[in-house]
Amino acid sequence: MPIPAATQPPLTPVMAQRAADSDTMQDRPAAAAPFWAGWPTRTRLILIVLAIDIVAALASCGVIVLTARSAVKVEMAASLATVEPLVADTIRSLRNPNPESVLHSLDLRFQALRHVRVTILDAEGQRVGHGPADGGREVRQAPLWFVRLIEPAPRQHDLPIVVRGERIGTAAITTQPLDEIEEVWGYARSLALASLVLNLAVLAALTLALGRILRPLGRLAEGLTRLERHDYTAHLDPPASRELAVIAERFNRVAGALSEARAANGRLNRQLLTAQDDERARIALELHDEFGPCLFALEANAASVARLAAMPGDIDRSRLASRAGDIGSIVGQVQTLNRDLLNRLRPHGLGEVPLADCLNLLLRDFQRRHPETVFKGAFEGLARGYGDIVDLTVFRCIQESSTNAVRHGAARHVRASAAEQTDAAGLTTLRVSVEDDGTGITPGHRVGLGLSGMRERVEALGGRFSLDTASLDNRASGTVVRITLPIDPEREDGAVLPLPAAPQPK
Repeated sequence: MPIPAATQPPLTPVMAQRAADSDTMQDRPAAAAPFWAGWPTRTRLILIVLAIDIVAALASCGVIVLTARSAVKVEMAASLATVEPLVADTIRSLRNPNPESVLHSLDLRFQALRHVRVTILDAEGQRVGHGPADGGREVRQAPLWFVRLIEPAPRQHDLPIVVRGERIGTAAITTQPLDEIEEVWGYARSLALASLVLNLAVLAALTLALGRILRPLGRLAEGLTRLERHDYTAHLDPPASRELAVIAERFNRVAGALSEARAANGRLNRQLLTAQDDERARIALELHDEFGPCLFALEANAASVARLAAMPGDIDRSRLASRAGDIGSIVGQVQTLNRDLLNRLRPHGLGEVPLADCLNLLLRDFQRRHPETVFKGAFEGLARGYGDIVDLTVFRCIQESSTNAVRHGAARHVRASAAEQTDAAGLTTLRVSVEDDGTGITPGHRVGLGLSGMRERVEALGGRFSLDTASLDNRASGTVVRITLPIDPEREDGAVLPLPAAPQPK
């Protein structure tokens, strides 16, 4: 049911800022998940390895091409420098330097050279011999694109052929890097084939290894599914991997903690039902033992008044006054019993008067009912209230601790205190303590419903509860109950903030 605008509480600046931030987060569109988000982890890892292999292959190809181009250039220059003096030495070594025989001899001798092609031309510029004019090959192993990547610019040098001081022809020396390029192509092809086989073997091994390594993650997913279905008996065997073994150990601890929490909830539910039944039994017993006799006495006095009124003659006014006095006394006793019962069910004035006043009234009521015990309270500096839940928790804890001090500890002095404290981080807490000088906690004591109820109330609000055998005024015996509740000072309803987890005393 919506709250009318006139009755809505005003928003503080902090509350308004939080509301604005919440609206902004709700209006902000969710980031689109990448397309590979649904892929298995093993597939992603294998694709990453493939991507690395492709980048490495491209880098290797670049290095091979640059190195090969440089090597081919050097080889061509060296071959060219070697062939020129070889042609000159060949001409000088001929015994019968007949022009025609010289040209044919040179053509036959220089047809099988590598890296260069020597074309013999006569004096008229016609080629001597019947070899291919371009010196090329009919069959080429290296692909054209590879040749174009590595092949340097062709170089040609014309060397005149002079016999007896007469130029009889020309030796046209042209670089031919195809032989060197095909050697590089053969090396690159062998290297690529070996790398391909090696990478396929690595990918196959990686696929098998990742399957074994990631198998515990599948079992972890199955265990989480069991936890989601409230099956807290799930257990994971620690795998060989140290990291996954840590995850499995943490999973088993979480499953154990959830199982213990479930068992604790079951025990608390049973204790709650038992406490409700016990409270109903106590109320029924008090109604029977306290209200029953009072009602019977009222009925008897009413019958006596009726008999006095029905007697003939003058009415005995003194007896009527005595019966009226008895009735008034019984009514006062009933009112006291009724007030005590209502106060136990719901503290009178809690939430309507300041919390400190309610706690002082509580201790005064204890002092009235237990005059042999001295009750003192220190509640200065408390706010008017911290919300119904927090106020009721503080009230019940002090009430139960004082009852235990008198009933089980036979204490002669009980001191209760409550105060706000703010630490260096700005966290405000409400600290409550109840100390007594009773017999203290006996060894092997059994935690009753009262202590369990206090602990559960405090922990449900994110606070801490401790029960120690500390003494009052440094005496040899006694018990102290300490309670810490976190308070958010910016919230008007007195809601609490969860404190960091701390070990609880057993």
